[in-house]
Amino acid sequence: MIYLRELTRSDLAQTLIWRQDPALVAHLGEPFRFINAETEAAWFEAYLTQRAQQVRLAICEQGSDRHLGNVQLLQIHPVHRSAEFSILIGEATARGQGIGLRASQLCLQHAFDDLNLHRSWLQVRSDNLPALKLYQRLGFVEEGRLRQAAFKQGQYVDLLIMGLLADEFRTTQA
Repeated sequence: MIYLRELTRSDLAQTLIWRQDPALVAHLGEPFRFINAETEAAWFEAYLTQRAQQVRLAICEQGSDRHLGNVQLLQIHPVHRSAEFSILIGEATARGQGIGLRASQLCLQHAFDDLNLHRSWLQVRSDNLPALKLYQRLGFVEEGRLRQAAFKQGQYVDLLIMGLLADEFRTTQA
């Protein structure tokens, strides 16, 4: 159904479209900001210099190679063996098809099996119910709540901190 590969410069035009979609960004913790192609290119160049602390992957459809979204491991810490996890399904037609679950499983498998990480964590808006359902299905558990930590669409919302240990992931995927 899907496969993962590292993001490339040729992906930037598509990621820029997604990051410019207010309806898509509305579900994220960060505020909407206008981004131009130069900003997107600078973001990618910064990533290339920080590859030891980041894994940024494109979610691609088997057969067509269509870029559907991105999945990431950020702030990889070599001593604590931890990383922040995030996912974005940019293509609206790919949402609700199980693609986010499969991409997350593949990325977390890479984190725990290939990179030898012990823990992954994330932040999610408390009102983002589809994301919460996905993260719970993967085995993430709520570890904390940042009250009214994000200002979105004229109101403050809580951010949840969720974590997943390698052994917990392996248990939920068995």
